[in-house]
Amino acid sequence: MKLSKLAQASVLLGAATLSFSGFSAQETKVEKVVDAGEKITQSANQSQQRVDRISDQIQSKLQQFKTVNKEIDGLNVYNKQMQTQIDNQLKELQQLAVSMEQVSVIERQVSPLMARMIDTLAQFVELDVPFLPQERSQRIAHLRKTLERADVSVAEKFRQVLEAYQVEVDYGRTIEAYTGLQQVNGQELDVDFLRIGRVSFVYRSRDGQQMGVWDQASKSWQELGAEYRVDITKALRIARKQLTPDLIVVPVAQNSAE
Repeated sequence: MKLSKLAQASVLLGAATLSFSGFSAQETKVEKVVDAGEKITQSANQSQQRVDRISDQIQSKLQQFKTVNKEIDGLNVYNKQMQTQIDNQLKELQQLAVSMEQVSVIERQVSPLMARMIDTLAQFVELDVPFLPQERSQRIAHLRKTLERADVSVAEKFRQVLEAYQVEVDYGRTIEAYTGLQQVNGQELDVDFLRIGRVSFVYRSRDGQQMGVWDQASKSWQELGAEYRVDITKALRIARKQLTPDLIVVPVAQNSAE
């Protein structure tokens, strides 16, 4: 059966309409798929951002953890060092406690020793050549007085005693000149004393006319002749640093040991 042209046109139009409707439906489905994909992509981006933030936080916490661990290790080492020092200080305190207990014992032993040393020094000065008698006796008296003082430490007392001994030792190797009074033929004269170590102790009157030398054997003064006047005057000037050291001739009295 043949259709008229109008019928054919109607069939074609219907087919086109159906075809267009099917195409529109497919396009709608594609748009929905694209929208869903975009939403999934956005969700994935948001999830990735959250993951990145969490990762950054984890890295920051991890770094803080490592830093704290290093500080803890350093503190452990420091604590060990401090503990070692504390242990050593405790040992030192124990040693100091023992030493303090021994100090009282040492003081009880040192004090009598110093007293004997002062007595020995006094006897030595009494038996020695009689130069600077007042100065030396005052030094010994000062030592005795210091020994009785409670406000002076034992160490300081012992130091002063040793210093006095050192002064006496130095007298034996120095030359010295000083002025003083001397009994000469029943008269008290103002004289110059000259000490050369302990080997020669002489005096000379201010006018240079009278001279004498100490004789340790007889514990007395012996008169000197005029032949010594020049050398004694020269020696006095050397002792006062008025002349440079030079060769001099002075009398040497023989002591009792010789």
